[in-house]
Amino acid sequence: MAIFVVCLHLHILQDSFPLLSYVLVNGLFRMGVPVFLIISGYFFFYVNDFSKLKKWCFRIFLLYAVWSVVYIPFWKDGQYALNLLFGYHHLWYLIGTLFAGLLLYVLKKVPAKRLSLILLACFCCGYTIQYLGNSHYFEGESDIVFNLFPTYRNFLFVCFPFLGTGFLIKKLGMDTKRKPSLKLVLLSIGMVIAEAFLNNKVLHLEKKESIDLLFSLLLACPLLFLYCKNITLKTDSKILASISTAIYLIHPLVMEFVYKSAYFKCLQDVIFIGLLTAASLLLVFLNRKLKYVL
Repeated sequence: MAIFVVCLHLHILQDSFPLLSYVLVNGLFRMGVPVFLIISGYFFFYVNDFSKLKKWCFRIFLLYAVWSVVYIPFWKDGQYALNLLFGYHHLWYLIGTLFAGLLLYVLKKVPAKRLSLILLACFCCGYTIQYLGNSHYFEGESDIVFNLFPTYRNFLFVCFPFLGTGFLIKKLGMDTKRKPSLKLVLLSIGMVIAEAFLNNKVLHLEKKESIDLLFSLLLACPLLFLYCKNITLKTDSKILASISTAIYLIHPLVMEFVYKSAYFKCLQDVIFIGLLTAASLLLVFLNRKLKYVL
């Protein structure tokens, strides 16, 4: 999923195979963040008192603060307040998860059916705003507002629905009661790709604009999580989690260094992969010493 996010930001195959690139970048690869949120929501179930909530919030806020400082040199003039409140580039995920977690904690005792409806309503609001923006339904200032990422890609319309989904999976014991087949998981992933294709060819959404919310993600991401959770592997999941987090946090920095540098004119992709791998492993090592990096 971390690699999906990297490929998404690289707009992979955009020049050589634009349609394939579209269904990947605005389809398949969009599963990355929702799956991360579902995993976080699943473990958020154990945040069952205020002291644990404080510890959870401090952990995420500290991570957000550290990496916001790292990326300050890339903030554009006039967008400092926007980057601070909603997060620079990919860091929106951290601040969004923080506020979504606070909201979920307040609503954690709401009956499951009612909470499910609230989650769905929030997602639909975000999807509607995104669609109106990408279809340029309005003109002038209204169109600009609807196309701002924070208008729909925020804690309420993206993070909260998927974080809550993970929470409900644990609360209802769905991870032990439901074991989806591989065929069903692949079918749901196919639906994500199909929806992206429809957005491109039928709804004619702007091809150069991002599509973060797809209805098929509501089915595919939980199914993928449930399927993978039931796979038994003998490995150190903490290491995998740290590497995944490192890749997510540092890849835009490596992208800036490689693709916008005058020093790397050949084999940019190979150099990027090598540097990203090395930088991610270095972060994992540093985190063992500092504890505030990942």
